[in-house]
Amino acid sequence: MKILTKGKYYGNQKSEVSFNGVLLSQYTYTAERTDWHYHENPYFMYVLGGNMKDCNTKVKTLCPPGSLMFNNWQEPHYGSKHSDNAGGFHLEFEKSWLEKNEIALNLLEGSQLIQNPQIHFLFAKLYNEFILTDNYSEVSVEVLLLQICEKLAGIKEINSRNIPTWIHGLKELLHYDTTNLSLKYLSDELKIHPVHISRAAPKYLSMSLGEYIRQQKIKKAIPLLFDSTLSLTEITYQLDFSDQSHFNKVFKSYFNMNPSLFRKQIGKNL
Repeated sequence: MKILTKGKYYGNQKSEVSFNGVLLSQYTYTAERTDWHYHENPYFMYVLGGNMKDCNTKVKTLCPPGSLMFNNWQEPHYGSKHSDNAGGFHLEFEKSWLEKNEIALNLLEGSQLIQNPQIHFLFAKLYNEFILTDNYSEVSVEVLLLQICEKLAGIKEINSRNIPTWIHGLKELLHYDTTNLSLKYLSDELKIHPVHISRAAPKYLSMSLGEYIRQQKIKKAIPLLFDSTLSLTEITYQLDFSDQSHFNKVFKSYFNMNPSLFRKQIGKNL
């Protein structure tokens, strides 16, 4: 089976930047399907456009725009393209980088789709830093990557707890339900008392229910902003914000810029 060494991916490379054992790169994907292979180093694929599917020996995972996929260094897999134009941003780090920063090699066991919106925000910031690339980018990238690893460790700790079954149902609703979510609606769907939801949710979501819902909306906003055919008004409507001013305010609280400026910056490399 083919082993892809550092910085080697299927597709056409658009740009690449390296910082002390960390490699950032952007690719357009050309093949309908790659060969089975695995990578010398662990890496993340942040899908910028098009529909991809990542397939390993256990599961086939659909990755639409905005998806964040972690591929472990020892996991054989192949990728397939399910739209005409597809591309992604890769973050690859050498195992020596993990050791140097005293981060466990088994930070994530096996390849998986990352759903946590906080990590998506960090990757969006990382991609923005990749586009800017100035004298301060090296330290910014290192700090962001350490924050990503910290969040991943937190996910692993939460996943190791005895999580009530209804929490998984709650996450499904928060991730995929387009209804205007309310505590009563969640209570009716889950058949769990609203007081119990409000008390237990922060323990298993690592934040308040309202904050988690806002983060899910902003996480969904990122791939929509990649699509230049959508106006900000249309995106606001799709995300169920009350108006564009509200969308701008919430988005700016995470990225220190409004959606139009964010779109302008990322549009340079799409």
